[in-house]
Amino acid sequence: MANLQLVSLIVRDYDSAIRFFVDALQFELVEDVPALTNDGRPKRWVVVRPLGAATGILLARADGDEQTAMIGRQTAGRVGFFLRVDDFAATYARMRAASVEFLTEPRIEPYGMVAVFRDSEGNRWDLLGPLADT
Repeated sequence: MANLQLVSLIVRDYDSAIRFFVDALQFELVEDVPALTNDGRPKRWVVVRPLGAATGILLARADGDEQTAMIGRQTAGRVGFFLRVDDFAATYARMRAASVEFLTEPRIEPYGMVAVFRDSEGNRWDLLGPLADT
């Protein structure tokens, strides 16, 4: 059986991205180890993921002008990441208290509650929760 283990997210700085995902979103830091680029330069292998999730995010520091230009635009300005939570209201309140930038107010959609926020790099995410929170 196959599963999606990791997706990568280009970041400016490992430590500030770790702080955002661990402190503001309450993800767990799964790995943070030294590594090397394909041409032998130092980098880090940094993986975060929601508690209890199987799929993680590889935080990949931008390497070069082309990658730097894509920070915050990996999905061309669209929502490209979706964080589903059990308690939408509590998570929304906690994230706002942690100064997460929300671009929309919570709203009801056929699939549940949703509010759009930006991560530390400017990428757009949907915070999703069940309709039962309303």
